[in-house]
Amino acid sequence: MADATVATLLSAATQRIDRLDAEILLANLLGTTRAWLFSHGEDPVPADRAERLRARVERRAAGEPTALILGVQDFWTLTLKVTGDTLIPRPDTELLVELALQAPQSGPLTVLDAGTGSGAIAAALSSERPDWRVLASDCSIAALRVAACNCGKRVPLFCGSWLQCVAPRSVDMIVSNPPYIAEGDPHLDALQFEPITALTSGADGLAAIGELVEGSRETLRPGGWLLLEHGFDQGRQVKALCESAGYTDVTVHTDLAGHERATMAQWP
Repeated sequence: MADATVATLLSAATQRIDRLDAEILLANLLGTTRAWLFSHGEDPVPADRAERLRARVERRAAGEPTALILGVQDFWTLTLKVTGDTLIPRPDTELLVELALQAPQSGPLTVLDAGTGSGAIAAALSSERPDWRVLASDCSIAALRVAACNCGKRVPLFCGSWLQCVAPRSVDMIVSNPPYIAEGDPHLDALQFEPITALTSGADGLAAIGELVEGSRETLRPGGWLLLEHGFDQGRQVKALCESAGYTDVTVHTDLAGHERATMAQWP
């Protein structure tokens, strides 16, 4: 039997999954780009690779994210390792990186990525600002193993809850993408392949954010910044939490879709 071609494999795959996903999976398997696929539709694909594609398609059809199937995810300017032990880095979180890089500063900073997960934020910041001292913490050993692969030796990693790895008044900036989905939220069904502890935080989704707002008051140096990602409908609540805790210059920022996605606040 003749080998399947690029075109026939994509045609079969798109009966089960979106074409974009099919193209990404096949291009990765062949070590090429999606653009290459368009001009090589009649090229044969060896039987072993065709079978591997079919297996990947079935995993995607069952709801497994493409990033977990491939084991990598692009974030900022980096390609990061991902596993089921961490949240998959998302484009929305790049807003935190942008805000951190734009924050008013006077010289190199000490920055903590609290609850680093895959290490995406820490890796991005350290790649952009090698003069900064970027630290990262997480309570999950498995997550820290992934972060170590993505951050290398540039970022010291600490196992612990949020801020317990750093001394009082020792950090210029705290950046965090904490869990912020309410427990029992119906959208969680679509996120079954990611760790629930990285997704949910109390009945209203604000438990971890509240803990960070309070704890950062003791950790930040005077004039330091707290940057938090949150849900599109939580901006008003997060701003109120920061203001009631004594932060100044509290600003809610929108993502590319126009949704309130991150709050930035300064400790006086």
